[in-house]
Amino acid sequence: MDVQRKLEILADAAKYDASCASSGTEKRDSSDGKGMGSTAPGMGICHSYAPDGRCISLLKVLLTNACNYNCLYCVNRASSNVPRARFTIDEVVKLTLDFYRRNYIEGLFLSSGIIRSPDYTMEQVVSVARKLREEHHFRGYIHLKTIPEADDALIAEAGKYADRLSINIEMPQETSLQQFAPEKDVRAIRRTMGRLRLKLDEAEEDRNTKTKTKPQRFAPAGQSTQMIVGADSANDHTILHTSANLYGAYRLRRVYYSAFSPIPDASRALPLVQPPLLREHRLYQADWLMRFYGFDVAEIVDDSAMLPLDIDPKLAWALRHRDRFPLDVNRASREELLRVPGFGTKAVERIIAARRTTTIRLSDLARLHVPRNKALPFIVLSDHRPSPHRLEAAGLIERFKPKATQLGFGF
Repeated sequence: MDVQRKLEILADAAKYDASCASSGTEKRDSSDGKGMGSTAPGMGICHSYAPDGRCISLLKVLLTNACNYNCLYCVNRASSNVPRARFTIDEVVKLTLDFYRRNYIEGLFLSSGIIRSPDYTMEQVVSVARKLREEHHFRGYIHLKTIPEADDALIAEAGKYADRLSINIEMPQETSLQQFAPEKDVRAIRRTMGRLRLKLDEAEEDRNTKTKTKPQRFAPAGQSTQMIVGADSANDHTILHTSANLYGAYRLRRVYYSAFSPIPDASRALPLVQPPLLREHRLYQADWLMRFYGFDVAEIVDDSAMLPLDIDPKLAWALRHRDRFPLDVNRASREELLRVPGFGTKAVERIIAARRTTTIRLSDLARLHVPRNKALPFIVLSDHRPSPHRLEAAGLIERFKPKATQLGFGF
């Protein structure tokens, strides 16, 4: 099989892994004439995004889609009837360098099916990164998937070369993982996450200690994970509670949510249809509320244990807590402002900075990039005060729901 055909198979096999954002690492480039590549944003194959919203491209492939495991939700499971392929280490290295030279990519996202053993697989993955860094002086972004139960020395070496490491928790409930992926052990996955956190903490402490020796490098962009949504019966409260636990216990940079996609020759234990993609989107919004807006899981999800699909979770919270509004924008604290529908973190910082020198008026909202229609029922300004009956009206929610549209017949 030629490399082109391998690339078609193994790039397609990697598309189900969503955890490949390339933000948060250290800044590197080759402007000094040494090495090759950079961590600057670019354009290319797998589109990921930096914290400022710019697009970053990654070559996203598997080393092989052959796998000893038979995870029912995975298209690359041992019993799956799909074409198999395997790159050599040199082939992945050459592809990465060639694609970089053509300005297709700025980095590499590399994962693999489990072959022979976790240690053997991890050694193969690490060898690609080692060769890129040490032999070709590649300074672009590298994200490696960590294999659970791989030897600690291999994990340490992976962190030496990679910008980010990740290991997928797969399912929000341990019972679901036992049902759908019996060869995987959630305790082993969490042990590996714990080992990664310890090494990340050691590297951070080393960086903060002033010594003459160069601090050790270990995955400066941290670790992330992914959960499949809709393959089991877990509700949104369970999913978000698991995420909150992972953030707290392992200091993850990101939890990614991947809506289950039906696969060929699927087990009868799996649902026949995928969950609405809007559910995945709402989970990401709820995740943002936990990470950047000071919300806790119990506040985000109501008694139904599911996020509403027709409105975003922050607006849903505000409608359940109308007694806290309207809020005076010129007097409210940062924490209170972050809970106003339509107010993002950057908008709140702009408001706080602006009100030090002036009084915020209705005409200022556009300049501060605040969506007026969503925010106005919940705020008080020097020249705006919503009528009490409007905020208390039962039909207020209808104002924010998407307008009904007439479906066509397709001809």
